[in-house]
Amino acid sequence: MRGSASLVVLAAAACLAPASRAGDVVAPPPGEIGIFEKLGGQVPLDLTLVDEGGHKVALGRLLDRPVLLTLNYFRCAMVCTPQLNNLAAVLERMDLEPGKEFKVLTVSFDDRDTPEIAERKRANYLELMKRPVPPEGWRFLTGDAASTKALADAVGFKFRRQDGGFAHPAAIIVLSPTGRVTRYLYGMDYLPAELETAVGFAAQGIALPTVNKWLRFCFSYDAEGRRYVFSVTRVAGTIILLAAAALLAALISKGRSRKRGTNERSAG
Repeated sequence: MRGSASLVVLAAAACLAPASRAGDVVAPPPGEIGIFEKLGGQVPLDLTLVDEGGHKVALGRLLDRPVLLTLNYFRCAMVCTPQLNNLAAVLERMDLEPGKEFKVLTVSFDDRDTPEIAERKRANYLELMKRPVPPEGWRFLTGDAASTKALADAVGFKFRRQDGGFAHPAAIIVLSPTGRVTRYLYGMDYLPAELETAVGFAAQGIALPTVNKWLRFCFSYDAEGRRYVFSVTRVAGTIILLAAAALLAALISKGRSRKRGTNERSAG
């Protein structure tokens, strides 16, 4: 029983093990949905997006300080709205000032979203927030399909069209002032200290691996339910492999001990 428990612990550890180094990149399978981290990767600074006023702007012009980047689409109610609502609530409680020490960029990957929709979205959040945030502190941007996909690909954000909307993950991608990816914050709930720490390291250009990177080994994305589900097959397979390796090691060790005992009796 003790050995079996150890194998389960090892399998769980495999799910939670952080990245070995910041530069590791795992190529996503075709059609996969999720985050495939590109820590230290560079976003395309010459990428053209459209601001809330309908003006074209190069991404590099927006990266004058650490950035919290979210990729969403503005008609999304199940994932994007809760994520942005929670982000707004956290921004109110942070000691750092949006627009001064960092900024938020929310980019729609739906080419049907317009600058007018983006402006309404931004105005709604800025009006509802109890803490004053300057308009330049939280930008809502749109773009054509090629541009927004290029940005998503650069940060390892994989999505696909589905049922008139999109199946996609939820995360904040933290960028340095030079446009390097320094951190991934997963899910829709965040803590002020978590964001402040990420901003602090991003300001120094320091990339930090996340424990969550390897959770995709143990969890797969259910596009229909739009959630992550535990992958029994993968984890069970890992446990079986660990059990086989442990059994093989035990047999080898036992064989060596038996051979050593035979040699000692022969010498005596």
